[in-house]
Amino acid sequence: MGRLTMLVFSMIAALALLPSDRTVAADQTLGLIFDTDIGNDVDDVLALGVIHALQRRGQCRLLAVTITKDNPVAAEFVDAVNTFYGYGDTPIGIVHNGMTKEEGKFLKIARIKDHNRFRFPHDLVGTEAPDATVVLRKVLSAQPDRSVAVVQVGFSTNLARLLDSKPDKISPLSGCELVRRKVRLLSMMAGDFRKNIGKDRFQEYNIKVDIPSGKKVVRDWPTPVVFSGYEIGIAIRYPAISIQRDYGYVAHHPLAEAYRAYMPPPHNRPTWDLTSVLYAVFPNRKYFDRSVAGRVTVEDDAFTRFDPVANGTHRYLIATPLQVERVREALVQLASEPPH
Repeated sequence: MGRLTMLVFSMIAALALLPSDRTVAADQTLGLIFDTDIGNDVDDVLALGVIHALQRRGQCRLLAVTITKDNPVAAEFVDAVNTFYGYGDTPIGIVHNGMTKEEGKFLKIARIKDHNRFRFPHDLVGTEAPDATVVLRKVLSAQPDRSVAVVQVGFSTNLARLLDSKPDKISPLSGCELVRRKVRLLSMMAGDFRKNIGKDRFQEYNIKVDIPSGKKVVRDWPTPVVFSGYEIGIAIRYPAISIQRDYGYVAHHPLAEAYRAYMPPPHNRPTWDLTSVLYAVFPNRKYFDRSVAGRVTVEDDAFTRFDPVANGTHRYLIATPLQVERVREALVQLASEPPH
């Protein structure tokens, strides 16, 4: 790709990131809940960086991070990243009896010490983090109606448990009623919606790890759901050269160190989770096209089937070649944006 073409794409991306449209009432900022299996792959980490850049720009407000990886270091890592970006008071909730428990390749970064102090300061002890269902109920109950976008980029464990939750001292509403009243959109990195790929019944990871919860959320979630399928993240890869060049404004950067710890560079990592964040905050910026309305069904083997249905509440993202380049540049600019 020539320099002129790259310049054009950069200009398009920069213009697209300027504040213009809003997805909620003019006097409200979009509330965002990030539900993640952080620790299993590094795209969750880059997605969290994107969220903080958008938060600083006033495009959203991160209400909470809830974690579906059942390892206490995951909460400490999230707190370290949030603190690095200046949002160390963001509520964090953890899953109990979750599906994946191993520490993974980069969460331990949260516990690295230089001169007896954490390299990435944080004050949350993972074993003391509150339950994710409690955090979700508390946060949602305090928000204006239809003001929240939920971004799920891991398993559906936490959201399924939220839907099953009963009225309590936090709220007289059931979990399903809370979602229906407070949430406007679920942006979900899950499933696979490719056509004619010569690969029957592909089992996308986020669905496959907790099939019962995936079935429940996809079947019962009471608001519109937009899926960023496996094929979107594969088509749009985060460039390794950005990790090498764009994060050197500090001696130690949690995103860059996690990326290198996950897999020795250079590697262009798929942007599965980042795309779900970008769509949730900017659904009307034409970063993506969308399928026709329909209904997704999670089958017993984790296969995700999409059926067009008039007035259906499910759609999936589609990216043209031009959109692939535009989204990649936008994600690089956002993820690598300095905290201050």
